[in-house]
Order: sequence, then C-alpha cells, then structure tokens
Amino acid sequence: MTVLREKTLRSATALVEAGLAEDGRLAELQRVASRYAVAITPAIADLVNPADPHDPIARQFVPDPRELVHHDEENADPIGDHAFSPVEGVVHRYPDRVLLKLVNACAVYCRFCFRREMVGPGRGALSAKALAAALAYIRATPPIWEVILTGGDPLILSPRRLTAVLAELRAIDHVKILRVHTRMPVAAPERISPALLRALRVPGKASYVVLHVNHPRELSVKVRAACARLIDAGIPMLAQTVLLRGVNDDAATMSALLRALVECRIKPYYLHHGDLAPGTAHFRTSIAEGQALMRTLRGRVSGLCQPAYVLDIPGGFGKSPIGPNYLSDDGAVIEDFNGRRHHYPPQPPVRHPEVLGAKRRASKGDGP
Repeated sequence: MTVLREKTLRSATALVEAGLAEDGRLAELQRVASRYAVAITPAIADLVNPADPHDPIARQFVPDPRELVHHDEENADPIGDHAFSPVEGVVHRYPDRVLLKLVNACAVYCRFCFRREMVGPGRGALSAKALAAALAYIRATPPIWEVILTGGDPLILSPRRLTAVLAELRAIDHVKILRVHTRMPVAAPERISPALLRALRVPGKASYVVLHVNHPRELSVKVRAACARLIDAGIPMLAQTVLLRGVNDDAATMSALLRALVECRIKPYYLHHGDLAPGTAHFRTSIAEGQALMRTLRGRVSGLCQPAYVLDIPGGFGKSPIGPNYLSDDGAVIEDFNGRRHHYPPQPPVRHPEVLGAKRRASKGDGP
C-alpha cells in the first residue's frame, strides 16, 4: 500500500490496487476513467478513509458511475469560457480582469470539475505561439488590471516556466494584480518550494494565491505548512470552495472548514454553487439548500469566515451573489441571524441646507 502511494494513481486498476476502490467496481470505474481524467496524488490518497463508504475525500476524487449520466441542462462549457475567449488561453469576461489558462492539466482531477471536458492528460500547456498571442492581447488591452492564472492548475508548471510567464506580465504596466488559482498546496504540498515562492513574488505587482479546498480534512499538517510558507513569503491567500452534496453541505462541516482556513490566515472568498457540468448532478444541491446553509452560518461563525455564495450564470454571464436576503422588499423589515424580524425606520428625504433655508425665507415672504 505504501509503495503504491508513492506515486500518483492514474487508472481504475491503480485505485483498486491501492485500496481506494473495491475490486468489484473495477469495470464501472474503468468506464468512467475512459471518459474523464483520473489522478490522485499520494497526499490526497493518504486523506482517504477506505473504510468509510461515504468518505468526503474519496467522493471528490474517486470516479463514480453517475458521472456518465448526463442531463439536458448540463453543458460541456457550463460557464461560457469559449464565448469570451478572444485568443486561445484567454477568457475576458469582465472589463478589468482576464483568465490566463496556461495549462489544461492538473495534479489531481476533481469529479465535479466544471472544465472536465477541457482538462486531462495530454492536453498540455499553451504552445509558445499561443502564449505569445495571449500576452500580446493582455499587453494591448489597458483596462486589464488583474490577470488570473488558471487552467488546469498553473502550479503544475516548473518554477522556471512560471517565472518566465510572470516576468512578461510584470513588464505590462497596466497589470497590477496577479492571482493564481490552484489545488497544489492540498494535492502536493511538497511542491510549494523555495523556488516556487521566488517565482510567485513579482516585484511591483501584488500577487495572491487562491486555494481550492472543500473539506476540513484537506487541511492536513503538511498542507497547513505549505500554506504558511506562501503567506510568510508575503503572498496573501484566499480560498474558494464548491458546495458539494455529501462533502460539505452541512453546517458542521462547512463551519469547521471556514474556521480552519481563517486559523491558517486564509480568507474564505467564494462558495460556488455547483456548475452544470456533465455528469455532476449527484454533487449539486439546490440554491435553496445553499441559502439555508448560509443562513445557518451567518452570526454563528465569525465575519472573517463568511464567503460570498455565488452562482456562475450559465452561458458566460459572470458570477452573481445568491445568498439569502434578510431585508423586506420595501426595506422596512430586517431579519437577524436568529430569524427574528425587526422594523427599520424609513430614511427621510435629504435636503441641502441652502434649499431648506430658501424655503423658510419664502414662507416668510422674504426674497432670496
């Protein structure tokens, strides 16, 4: 078992041999693996509890035959990346920021991934020509204030290659913020090396790392140490989480995750409602369930722990907050976190003092 877990598991057979799946499931797992990429790193494999048939870590990474059940509302490009891609590797959905998709591969493959039709082994990185065109687009578009490195997972690149890309971005004056979205500190904490830290520190730019993490058990001692190395190097960290049925859709688990992140000096940023990616219906909650969870969290965990609950509108129309509303339509009643309702007085019209003075003089018959 230990020997097998010294390397990434990339096939259904490897998962069975490592004890992460039952032998009787091999055929069905192979059918899923022939359709969607599989990769479980040693760090992730060590978090799985094979004795628990409902293990929340295994649920995220071990293939499930339900992934082959596709529904009409699901879409291979659920958030409309293609519709907003002016050149290969760039998604420009918002005026002041772009995604730069450097690679189409990850260290691990989440079973609920919204880009599951676009990422996997052999997809590789942007070609030199495509990367040059992507950088040229960013260079020629002054409203771009922030560049978000994503993929795939950009931190599967070597520090040398990452340094080269970031040096190009550093030279673009109107780009002020560099943000990296990654699973790497959880998937392979040993990759957060001194060389990588040097690559991520870009003089003259503000660099942020956004960690994808969904369950408190993912924040192992090694993962916490890897995140501390990033933060101690002067790189602030945020976290984004996907709301997943059977993984984190209860208040106790979500509270534990959010508190653990803040204890690690990582600010919870987004709680994503599940996207309409093919074969992921068994992970998705309803929006009402997500709102009820957010209501439970409000007032019961610190404000530092509160992420924004958001939906990426299908078709590429961007993220919208979908958290619960506590205010009546007319603004006269507001609800507290215990569900008690309180009346709030209406705001009287605000008038400029000079206007009020003129009206008073006019009422006395005085001229202006």
